[in-house]
Amino acid sequence: MNANELRQKYLDFFKAQGHAVISSASLIPENDPTVLFTTAGMHPLVPFLLGEKHPAGNRLTDAQKCIRTGDIDEVGDRTHHTFFEMMGNWSLGDYFKKEAINFSWQFLTDAAWLGLDKNRLAVSVFQGDADAPYDEEAYQIWEEIFKSNNLPVERIAKLPKKNNWWGPAGVTGPCGPDSEMFYWVGDADKVPASFNDDNDLWVEIWNDVFMQYNKTAEGSFEPLKQTNVDTGLGLERVLAVINGLNDNYQTELFRPIINKIEELSNQRYGVNPETDKAMRIIADHLKAATFIIGDNRGITPSNTDQGYVLRRLIRRALRYGRQLGINQQNITWPAEIANVVSQIYVDVYPEIKNNLTMVSGELTKETEKFSRTLEKGILEFEKLAQGALSGEAAFMLYQSYGFPLEITEELAAEKGIKVDKEGFALELAKHQELSRTASAGKFKGGLADHSEETTKLHTAAHLLLAALRQVLGDHVTQKGSNITSERLRFDFSHTEKMTPEQIAKVEELVNGAIAADLPVTCEELSLEEAKERGAMGVFDSKYGERVKVYTAAPLLADGKPDVKAAYSQEICGGPHVNNTGILGKFKIQKEESSSAGVRRIKAVLGA
Repeated sequence: MNANELRQKYLDFFKAQGHAVISSASLIPENDPTVLFTTAGMHPLVPFLLGEKHPAGNRLTDAQKCIRTGDIDEVGDRTHHTFFEMMGNWSLGDYFKKEAINFSWQFLTDAAWLGLDKNRLAVSVFQGDADAPYDEEAYQIWEEIFKSNNLPVERIAKLPKKNNWWGPAGVTGPCGPDSEMFYWVGDADKVPASFNDDNDLWVEIWNDVFMQYNKTAEGSFEPLKQTNVDTGLGLERVLAVINGLNDNYQTELFRPIINKIEELSNQRYGVNPETDKAMRIIADHLKAATFIIGDNRGITPSNTDQGYVLRRLIRRALRYGRQLGINQQNITWPAEIANVVSQIYVDVYPEIKNNLTMVSGELTKETEKFSRTLEKGILEFEKLAQGALSGEAAFMLYQSYGFPLEITEELAAEKGIKVDKEGFALELAKHQELSRTASAGKFKGGLADHSEETTKLHTAAHLLLAALRQVLGDHVTQKGSNITSERLRFDFSHTEKMTPEQIAKVEELVNGAIAADLPVTCEELSLEEAKERGAMGVFDSKYGERVKVYTAAPLLADGKPDVKAAYSQEICGGPHVNNTGILGKFKIQKEESSSAGVRRIKAVLGA
């Protein structure tokens, strides 16, 4: 089974169980302050998991693009990735544990769907602790399934919170026990009688999360009024399992990229463990970078937030490319890999192909920059390399010049000197701890909260976009936002610095819309209706999908917005004020460059 067939089978299965198929959200979260990237299918659905009505109903399914960098150091083995696709199905206050578990079992084992070998499956449930009780209900459901299929119940493991608990996404919010499914990728005749979480031949393929608690600011766990099911099946891992592979990088989603790396490096995959690790890191990181830049809300490398993560991914790939012996004079080699990535996903995520020119340009620019940084770093190394290299010196090269320990060791070996690896590890650990402390509670993107002031500034952002398009042209689209209760930061596509006259005109238009005291209405429309009305938004949803459109416009006699007289129309999840008159005075404090082809405005609302 190929990737497209697996993806479609999943969606078809849940559609047959009454789920509406929704499209993948952007990798760049909208209105979610807890994460830099969309890390799971549930992130775009948080308002609906908390009780807001979803336009498509209370049973949903999709394939969601995800980026996770929390375990970036694990990438390089056979199963870890920074970019991956999460197949998901949700119950928003509808069905719960019994239905979710039985859906999972049916899809995995029924010959009409995946038809996996039942004897290779194992599961785990939450064993309970001081916060929440043992999930006896989930255990009993699995026990009934295992016994009816003559499978040993010893393969139903009871594991602690670190294994079988999800959430909350932030400090507080929805959370609950989960049940994970594992598949044995070792020899079929050597499947253990019981499950052992430490055996990496048991590969996790699916996770059913049962959101039944809300974690409060005081740290207690209260039962949720609306219980939800949030599940995730890893497309890359299951694709490998279905095709009898114990290496995700041998599947069609990675093999063409690996082939290109082999061609560029004149090395072969599957011969040397260290070479394999380098190839996997390059393949994974450049695929992730391609999707981040190529997203319709795509961003570019920088030294802050998402741009910093992107830069780290690209430079890590470049370092391993150097290790493999890829020609350093060929600065377009990452762009060549991006082209392969776009070909793999052209039928599923066409935005990558559509934005390939930008992707290739950004990758090539970053390759040039890193090449120059590398040269400076080598000069600094020459100064430091007098006898053994201390851990502190090695860490300085890492932090200031992007040298991984491997490059420093490689250069040191050429001079016959040693590097204090333990000292480097201590410095790195101290730095990581400081980073975690500094970023704790730091607002990342979207809305900081749903307070009155933040909500006002969110509505002001819609008015701002409409004004920018009037003044600068229809090429202007939103490229990101960061809204707190104090100020609005808004990124938009535009290549030139705005003139003082243009800034003044934008302010005048926004304040005019505020003075008009326009009602702000929310309507649920089909995507086609929203497009026909000229609503702004990222249009990569599926045909027939329903969306929320917020319109700032006078009302007609029937209470609906006068679309022809609308000041602003946008597809958005909210929240917004009821009318523009309460916003106060809009003032642009600063207009500056954000990245190549992207400008940034900082603005406030006053009395």
